[in-house]
Amino acid sequence: MNENNRRLAALIGSCAAMFWIGTLVFGLPGVMAPYWQETFGVGRGAVSQMPLWVMLALGVFMYASGKWQEKIGHSRMAAIGAMVMGLSTMALGRYESIEWVYFWSFTMGVASTFLYIPSLTVVQRWYPHRRGLVTGLVNLVFGLSASPMSPVFNKMLSSMGPVSTTVIIGVLALATGLAVSPFMRVPEEDQAPAAGAKIGPSTLGRSLTVSEAVRTRNFWFMWLSWALAGGAGFAMVTLSTLFGLKMGLSMEQAVLILAAYGLMNGLSRIISGYLSDHIGRKLTMVSAFAIGGCAYILMPHAGGLILWALMAACVAYAFGTLFAVSAAMATDCFGLKHFGAIYGLIFTAYGFFAGPLGPWLGGIILDVTGGNFTIVFSYLGGFYLLAGALISFVGAQDEEKDDPALEDDPLLEKVYVPIED
Repeated sequence: MNENNRRLAALIGSCAAMFWIGTLVFGLPGVMAPYWQETFGVGRGAVSQMPLWVMLALGVFMYASGKWQEKIGHSRMAAIGAMVMGLSTMALGRYESIEWVYFWSFTMGVASTFLYIPSLTVVQRWYPHRRGLVTGLVNLVFGLSASPMSPVFNKMLSSMGPVSTTVIIGVLALATGLAVSPFMRVPEEDQAPAAGAKIGPSTLGRSLTVSEAVRTRNFWFMWLSWALAGGAGFAMVTLSTLFGLKMGLSMEQAVLILAAYGLMNGLSRIISGYLSDHIGRKLTMVSAFAIGGCAYILMPHAGGLILWALMAACVAYAFGTLFAVSAAMATDCFGLKHFGAIYGLIFTAYGFFAGPLGPWLGGIILDVTGGNFTIVFSYLGGFYLLAGALISFVGAQDEEKDDPALEDDPLLEKVYVPIED
């Protein structure tokens, strides 16, 4: 296989690896939430804790995955992630308590780390001058997959029951992951340069170690934005259908809000990734967070399925932008050499704090207030707006004059840095 075919195979394989994990994280919980409430006799707060367990696993394993992929390789990491994802989902329909559903949610978070970090690393290594676009494409598949599959899952659940539904989904996820993992390999060092924009002196940055990165302001601005925007965006996964049911919609209608969220969650990633390569990462993220924050605040005051779906799509646009652009922003700020480990550390904010601040706290407030979505959506919208303010302070490396980690070093890897246009 020549270099161009290897590059394309790596991109397609990385995208395919993220398809099923996207449907399982963003689609299946919203579809099965009413079923779990009825079967296990639990409230909204208990069901809304599922994203918390996914995020916890991300926080625990994302940094480790970034380090492990350097030792065992990206292909093997993806294969392990596929096995965890598929085998755990096959058993989901047989669980008889909400605690076991939490266990499944945790394993989905583990599988995500084994698939997500290798996918992002591989495509950025093959396309170093189109990082926003290719990471956006990977994230497009990750987020968009839930949109077409959520109605399918709902039909499967109503016609086949939970056991058959989850077994079929698990088998498909496992088979797909194992089939594409051999193609998820990075190029050799002498093959790394890819066709694209020419690197000039004004677009050079430095590749930092993990210890150097955590001593920069950029790292902590991004870390805090992940805690806030991550919690706000992920909360809509379970709150969307619950909001629709609260407003008097049927389950078939309420799931359309989730479908709109899933559709834009995917589309926003390729759109934002493309825009960030042209207008800058910062402007792309700040504007998206402003849109998502305003939509959250307005959503409980809007009327009708169409407007609710539109507002959910705006929330998803901000969430998708967070995923698509922050990965490229991280490599802009810190370089590609240790991307997996550094990005994994940034993800600890999402894993350890986004869950409690977003879906879990939102579910608790709904139970305490008798389903007052105005309070919940207002504070989640505020999180988006605050995250946008934090990202506005992220700057190119040459703006961090006081950071000793950024002193000139000829041994540091040079990278393209389009933080701002």
